[in-house]
Amino acid sequence: TSSLFFSGVGKTTLIQKASEDLKSSGVLVDGFYTEEVRQGGRRTGFDVVTLSGTRGPLSRVGPDPVPGKRECRVGQYVVDVTSFEQLALPILRNVGSGGPGRRVCVIDEIGKMELFSQPFIQAVRQTLSSPGTVVLGTIPIPKGKLLALVEEIRSRPDVKVFSKKEPVDLKTEQQFTHRAGRMNKTSEPWGQ
Repeated sequence: TSSLFFSGVGKTTLIQKASEDLKSSGVLVDGFYTEEVRQGGRRTGFDVVTLSGTRGPLSRVGPDPVPGKRECRVGQYVVDVTSFEQLALPILRNVGSGGPGRRVCVIDEIGKMELFSQPFIQAVRQTLSSPGTVVLGTIPIPKGKLLALVEEIRSRPDVKVFSKKEPVDLKTEQQFTHRAGRMNKTSEPWGQ
């Protein structure tokens, strides 16, 4: 498997555009992305959205933590692990069952919230090792405590990570989509 991951500013936008471009050129693409949920101009959480349009909560702003109550939190956000798994896991587990030919699996994002799910971690590893599957994914820029799965992905010889600190421009999007499309048509790493 040859896979492309994007880290930095504008990564979800890039993944969405690349997915649309690949689909319109006849490539089999499935996966999910995360999207901000805003209310009254404030971010109140994040949703998981599948490429087929199904949406569910990933996290929401929660009340202050209650001592002794176990919940998955990232800052002010309470993560809905069950909802996330119901949307993401079937996609990852079915990625290799679409018949012959290569396919693209979009995973946006592999970050702190998503990593509360052990089945998700296992499914990502399996997807990355799945023959005929190209993963287009996003990972956070390393800061503070490193995330084990993210570092594992960064160190894989079959993964290329693009890192960008400025918003995505058209040229970056075209390069990323071109590489993904070439990867889908060839067994050579990163479509080179």
